[in-house]
Amino acid sequence: MLFDTHCHLDHRKFKDDDLDELLGRAKEAGVKRIATIGCARYLDSVDSALKIAEANADWICTTIGFHPHDAETLTEEDGEAIYARIEEIAEHPLCVAIGEMGLDFYYDNSPREQQKEVFRRQIALARDVKKPIIVHTRDAAADTLEILREENARDVGGIIHCFSEDPEFAKAALDLGFVASFSGIVTFKKSESIQEAARKQPADSILVETDAPYLAPMPLRGKRNEPAFVAHTADFVAKLRGEDPEELRAQTYANACRIFGIEESA
Repeated sequence: MLFDTHCHLDHRKFKDDDLDELLGRAKEAGVKRIATIGCARYLDSVDSALKIAEANADWICTTIGFHPHDAETLTEEDGEAIYARIEEIAEHPLCVAIGEMGLDFYYDNSPREQQKEVFRRQIALARDVKKPIIVHTRDAAADTLEILREENARDVGGIIHCFSEDPEFAKAALDLGFVASFSGIVTFKKSESIQEAARKQPADSILVETDAPYLAPMPLRGKRNEPAFVAHTADFVAKLRGEDPEELRAQTYANACRIFGIEESA
């Protein structure tokens, strides 16, 4: 009973002829649902995640948004055309959230002011379509919280994906209506503050994810990540919290369904 709340099934590392096998392994590992994240990098690929969800609509949903790395794309020739397509996909019934969006001041692949502008614009879109937000934040904790507050993101709430901050950030985000989703990073030896956040996070506000093909959890670190590996992360978090693994799996599954507006029994 697992929900991988964040992966990138349309990534080039997942070849088309490998996808069916990969999804089969996920089902064998107990993954009942997957959210494949749509990152609108290019006009000719903006639908790629949606197409995967449409082909597996009984158990895969999707999202759509501009990753902060790609924020500068909006200033380029196809930028507004891409954004127009984002607005269309945002209304699709299989699109359960807007994003991932946010701020990444670690890599700074797009200018910071451009990242902020695009972040704000997508929060407004999420509020318009009344869907939750998937937030990417790295080395930008204060700015992320500030924008979420200023743009009234609490109206829709959402997920701090691939949580990599401390318990104080988790509490501040929760006060704004944002739950924490833990990836394979939480299993790494040097992730003490992230592990402490996972221990303290309220049971109804915790999710698990892979962010595949990135960040495979221990003991699989270094391999190409895939949805089946979310089981390792879930069981690690359960051990951290002193909880029964099956109960943690069921709780995080129920949490994800609630946030994404999906019927648990569907």
